[in-house]
Amino acid sequence: MPDLLVIRADVGGDALVDIRVTDGRVAGVGPDLEVRAGDRRLDAAGGAVLPGLHDHHLHLCSLAAVSQSIRLGPPEVKRPDEFATALRSADRSLPEGAWIRAVAYDERVAGDLDRHRVDAVVPDRPVRIQHRTGARWVLNSAALDCLQPSLTGHPGVERDGSGAPTGRLTRMDERLGDSLDPLPLCLAGLGAAASRHGVTGFTDATPAARADQLARLATAAESEIPQRVTAMTAPGFDGAVPAVLTAGPVKVLLDDDTLPRLDELVSWVQEAHRAGRGVAFHCVTRVQLAFSIAALDTAGAAPGDRVEHGSVIPPEAVPSLRRLGVTVVTNPGFLFDRGDDYLERVEACDRGDLYRCGSLLAAGVSMAAGTDAPFGPSDPWAVMRACVTRTSRGGQVVGPGEGVDPRTALSLFLGPPESPGRPRRLRTGTAGDLCVLFTPMEETLRTLDAANVAVTVVGGEVVADNR
Repeated sequence: MPDLLVIRADVGGDALVDIRVTDGRVAGVGPDLEVRAGDRRLDAAGGAVLPGLHDHHLHLCSLAAVSQSIRLGPPEVKRPDEFATALRSADRSLPEGAWIRAVAYDERVAGDLDRHRVDAVVPDRPVRIQHRTGARWVLNSAALDCLQPSLTGHPGVERDGSGAPTGRLTRMDERLGDSLDPLPLCLAGLGAAASRHGVTGFTDATPAARADQLARLATAAESEIPQRVTAMTAPGFDGAVPAVLTAGPVKVLLDDDTLPRLDELVSWVQEAHRAGRGVAFHCVTRVQLAFSIAALDTAGAAPGDRVEHGSVIPPEAVPSLRRLGVTVVTNPGFLFDRGDDYLERVEACDRGDLYRCGSLLAAGVSMAAGTDAPFGPSDPWAVMRACVTRTSRGGQVVGPGEGVDPRTALSLFLGPPESPGRPRRLRTGTAGDLCVLFTPMEETLRTLDAANVAVTVVGGEVVADNR
């Protein structure tokens, strides 16, 4: 493959430089690099050139499924009548027997759902509605009737006082997928959209329990999306991660009501460490964070250990995070997307602890960021802006003391997947993954806007050209 030579690039120094990519890796960075016969030249024209962005936490298959779903939450749907209208419209538009799949439901729209409330809107067609957190589905009676008997006996199926299913299913994505006909997913569109935003890598945070569950991701990584893909697995994962994927941390999902025993959690951590892998703890509450810290204190921390979300981090936990050397992978996009709701429903004493960033970095805690798409905004540049301004859709500021400068916000998406808190630099020997912008570095940092992305390069190959 001929070399790629990027000329007149602003990499943040005093003068523009050229960047040569040979065999997929950066082979030189400096002024006036030699132009060789056969070089593919890309003129940055004074625009900033960065290492390609890496989204350190998202859910690719769930994001792809959104295109085959209706949204039942703000800002599209805000009232009970809009909720009913959206469901009935979907019911009229689908062929007989097809399921309605809905996402992003928020209780502020039409209250706490169960099967009876959904039956009142759509009684005859199977309906499943995912809560905005992704942790819960609500099924109507027709949908429950379609499930295998073994599934309806699962402990994740909530039951009322008489023992009848309420329609609420918690942490049952895997079992639902096994029970229902698989949803045909196309990841090419989301890969193309992310490429246009300068994203060259993903860490998929859906923990696979079996090797076959990674098959869809492997197919996408091989033939549909240009990004490099790192995949998390669940404790006890049986099998090998396909070669086209990179094995990421072992993901531990924690829910306050169903926490494992501490000794069980410690054994998962130790097993992951023996395999040379870190552990990623899902932490959206104080309890989950305290439990994770206790497990690492007992098992010992290792490189690659992470706290996902860090939605609520009390100040007393900060020294422990620094001491353990874990990386907090934050999702400040939620401050924009849900900040108004947080200020209304989160207790005042907790609001300053939401999605900490500035105070963690000041304390020496390693940090990175992810979009958590489709549950959060999928544009990493929007997430960066939220990290700086901490401003909600309604213009309110959430935790103003936790904001960071634009360069720091950008750096949260520049770390490699194996060490997300250490931003990459364009140096000889690094991967030839580049984000070339229309705007010089100063303006890029001032605006933090995906519209500034001109060209995206993965391994020396142009995968998106917005010029």
